[in-house]
Amino acid sequence: MPDNSQVEIGIQIEPQFGFSYEDIRDLGKLAEDVGFNSLWCSDHLFLDANSENKDCLDPWIVLAGLAVETTILRLGTLVSCVSFRTPQMLARISAAVDAMSGGRVDFGLGAGWKQLEYEAYGIPFPSAKERVDRFEEALEIITRMWTEARPSYQGSYYQIENAFMSPKPTQSPHPPIWVAGAQPRVLGLASRFAQGLNVAGFPPVERYSEVLDGLRAACQKTGRDYDSIKKSHFTGVAIANDQAGVDALANDIAGERGVTVDELLANYRGVIGTPDQVTEYLRPFVDLGAEQFMLVFPYQREVESVQLVAKQVLPRLRN
Repeated sequence: MPDNSQVEIGIQIEPQFGFSYEDIRDLGKLAEDVGFNSLWCSDHLFLDANSENKDCLDPWIVLAGLAVETTILRLGTLVSCVSFRTPQMLARISAAVDAMSGGRVDFGLGAGWKQLEYEAYGIPFPSAKERVDRFEEALEIITRMWTEARPSYQGSYYQIENAFMSPKPTQSPHPPIWVAGAQPRVLGLASRFAQGLNVAGFPPVERYSEVLDGLRAACQKTGRDYDSIKKSHFTGVAIANDQAGVDALANDIAGERGVTVDELLANYRGVIGTPDQVTEYLRPFVDLGAEQFMLVFPYQREVESVQLVAKQVLPRLRN
């Protein structure tokens, strides 16, 4: 049986929505104050083809700022895109932020997917197989650079030779690696390299269970202890105190997105509800073994959402 007392909740921020650094800083401080354990940033270059006037901050710059403006909040990427920085430079950047924060970085890495960004910035967008090949080589290089004195590696896409770096990460042996994905090959990489798995795609509980079964099978093949890998769930949460507030919130979000309320409810990637309804939505994931939730709230409604989840959802999940 899972130990519900260990369940943690973090806030996930999409800088591509238009957040200023001050917005994220204030949310991080609030989250820390009310009992959230972590803040996670996605890694994108822009939101969509019409976002030329919408801010989109680099996640590692944001986390570096939060490293010196928070004290206990864990700081993660969900997830850093392997295509945007060479793995050797990403190893250096993340180690520096880990040192700045006193050892509070959670290192999430993914293979990349948003082709529009690649094309706009002149970054080659290879096949899914090659992106995962690069992902695997990056995990090798980053792990070696964090833990070896003079690491070398000769891959098909990335090479290093005596690539020493200092500072090393503060955390020993290195920051927790979170692999994001759901396909068998990615689950295999998680079983080899990761301390945490984020199941991609905002899955319903049935799909989440299937992916964990796949992770269990991958761990059997590689000899990894399945229980040594933390499981997380990344999901949208729109929350209000009572049903009247939920109805008003759903109506507002539907209007902003240009859809009907029925369409919103049918396609929402997560849950829209009261604290009781949100708790009951999340509880089956806890029963399956989820220890960490990363919640993304409706843009510009984060403050009230963080406060309500901290007060009325997290304590119930831990019971």
